[in-house]
Amino acid sequence: MQRQGTHLFELIFLGTSASAPSVHRGLSSQVVSFRDHRFLIDCGEGTQRQILRSGIGFRRLTRILITHGHLDHILGLGGLLSTFARWESVEHLEIWAGAWALERIHDLLFGVVLRGGATPFPIDLRPIEPGVIWEEGDVRLSAFPVTHRGQGCFGFLFEESERRPFLAERAEELGVPVGPIRRRLVAGESVTLEGGRTVRPEEVLGPFRRGTRLLHIGDCGETGNLEAICADADGLVIEATYLEVEADLARQFGHLTARRAADLARKAGVGHLYLTHISRRYREKEVFDEAAAVFPHVSVVRDFDHFQIRRQE
Repeated sequence: MQRQGTHLFELIFLGTSASAPSVHRGLSSQVVSFRDHRFLIDCGEGTQRQILRSGIGFRRLTRILITHGHLDHILGLGGLLSTFARWESVEHLEIWAGAWALERIHDLLFGVVLRGGATPFPIDLRPIEPGVIWEEGDVRLSAFPVTHRGQGCFGFLFEESERRPFLAERAEELGVPVGPIRRRLVAGESVTLEGGRTVRPEEVLGPFRRGTRLLHIGDCGETGNLEAICADADGLVIEATYLEVEADLARQFGHLTARRAADLARKAGVGHLYLTHISRRYREKEVFDEAAAVFPHVSVVRDFDHFQIRRQE
């Protein structure tokens, strides 16, 4: 878990199993939070129960990102919508996904759950195109294509805007008092002190530094096109469905081995690697050992694990 930096993303894993649930792992789902913003990524069967067990609650879970349209990543949307409708816990719902995934989601929600009835609140199904899909204040969310089985598979980049750190010691030297006057300087405004001295922002602000970067990639079969987008990410979430002993099966079904995921993290220079989508066919330690031999800063995550992602110095 990273400790340096000013702002952070919070990451909670709700389901970490591959393809089918196990006794200890639910199906794919995670929540990413930044200040007051919350995003649910994927919604496998049983996600609403995992939300309850995690204690994070349903409020503000109005933005859902779907990595791809396979059933183990979307079936939980039916139950979640039904619960939202009964508890009146949200006023609207936005679901981002590729075109094929949105077709399946539309059939599930409007054909099965609602069966032609009126929607209990506005439901906005938003097709994803590569690039920035949401931005507010100093944080933005981008989508990028990922190779898996079928079309319309996407990964997501959560990125804090670059900023210039405030140099408190320099401000003290110049006699800038603590309070609103410093906030004006941070905002890029020159200020005049008592006595008539003018202080410009560049006198108390350091060089620009990038913000925190968190990458989330769901099911994935190829990594060559991901090195650039993952470069210097503070946190990378990615699948590790197979071990190298079954690399042929991984390629056949469009998945990664723990070794290949770790190799991507190593080449991209990420801060920490979070492996998920874990198969019941392996022991957790086997997955960890294979990845850690290539990239030591790795966690094989479990349901309800909670991490804070901060910018690496």
